[in-house]
Amino acid sequence: MTLTFAVRRREPVLIGPASPTPRETKRLSDVDDQGELRSQVRGIFFYRGSAMARSDDDPVDIFRRALSDALVHYYPLAGRLREVEDRKLVVDCTGQGVTFVEADADVRLADLEADGPGLVPPFPCIEELGFEVDGSSGVLNSPLVLIQVTRLLCGGFTVWHRFNHTMCDATGIIQFMSAVAELARGLPAPTVAPAWSRESLDARRPPTPSFPHREYEAAVPRALPPAPTDADMVRRSFVFGPTEVATLKKLCLPPHLRDRATSFEVLAAVLWRARTAVLGTLRPDEDARLITVVSVRRHSRTLGLPQGYYGFSCAYAGVVMAAGTLLSSPVADVVERVREAKASVTPEYVRSAADHLVLRGRPPLARANMFLLSDLRHVGFHRVDFGWGEPVYAGPSHVKVGNAFFVAVKNSDGEDAVAVPVALPRMAMDRFAAEIQTVLVGK
Repeated sequence: MTLTFAVRRREPVLIGPASPTPRETKRLSDVDDQGELRSQVRGIFFYRGSAMARSDDDPVDIFRRALSDALVHYYPLAGRLREVEDRKLVVDCTGQGVTFVEADADVRLADLEADGPGLVPPFPCIEELGFEVDGSSGVLNSPLVLIQVTRLLCGGFTVWHRFNHTMCDATGIIQFMSAVAELARGLPAPTVAPAWSRESLDARRPPTPSFPHREYEAAVPRALPPAPTDADMVRRSFVFGPTEVATLKKLCLPPHLRDRATSFEVLAAVLWRARTAVLGTLRPDEDARLITVVSVRRHSRTLGLPQGYYGFSCAYAGVVMAAGTLLSSPVADVVERVREAKASVTPEYVRSAADHLVLRGRPPLARANMFLLSDLRHVGFHRVDFGWGEPVYAGPSHVKVGNAFFVAVKNSDGEDAVAVPVALPRMAMDRFAAEIQTVLVGK
């Protein structure tokens, strides 16, 4: 990335609810406060200037007012987290507010689009469009949300956001941002009323896991060379349109599986194999792990999740294969394993995971030799409209080492496509791109 530009930010401020809200303490679910989620997740929306907007329609002022109004409905997000007995997380609904930053950037949206293969991560100067306010990033006793709205020279703007992951999953984040958008457009209240009900995803009493949950196992790999630092990593997006997905299905899957397998399952298998091959850090007999993030909202009735639930409502489904087996197996076999893992996420699996987390002291995911994939195409990022139309890009703004996500974009032909940003060591990225191309041409 060669594009550079100046951003002028005003001092961060706290935005609280527009009217009084309950002062109470709310417990998070046992799924919410697992170790993996005690972190921050970041995303960004890019908007063009709208010909329908009046000259005095300032996106910063409109967003600020709508944010304050939305916090009346989502008042726990204006509070602060603390721990109680056994490190259990609760939110003190103090109404202190969320952090808000106003900014102006000396750049046009067209400049950002021209700097790479369309508007997909990684973004130039993302640290300027999304400013990490000093002292705001703690999980406990810190603001739960940080938002920066940046005006662009062309009349467009960006909305960068950072959420404490224990409070919301991606669906919950979009539910809240959609509420802000509806209020910004003049609706009197959000069309979806928020629901807490975090006890629905608590462990049973007593906890009785019924699955092994290897996704949380403490893997002990052999001694490896020091992991590359973040500075040594290269980030790049790979875009797959309908033509590429159809080609992969035709070349890699037998006829009976082509219609059954989803684009996520096929791409997950191809990407996992390619990543394992180019990293070359595992012996053939060592386990490679693919973890997929699976929404459990299709089981909402069984699990007791009401409409408007905005807590973490996902489970981690794992595929574990010896590295040598993974690399020598046909893609179709790996796709079947991914399909089986996703199908294993039943209501009982979710209950079992909550039980396992409580019994094991809320362990993090087993990160050794792991590739974590999350499909965010259907969450609704691309439909959030603050009054300037739908975003040009909407989705995560950063990709962590070892993680990747699927986000809905348009390809160069204007077709619906999926972008997959990945982070790899500099020496491995070219080999990874070559591996993907080799699969696409059937070699």
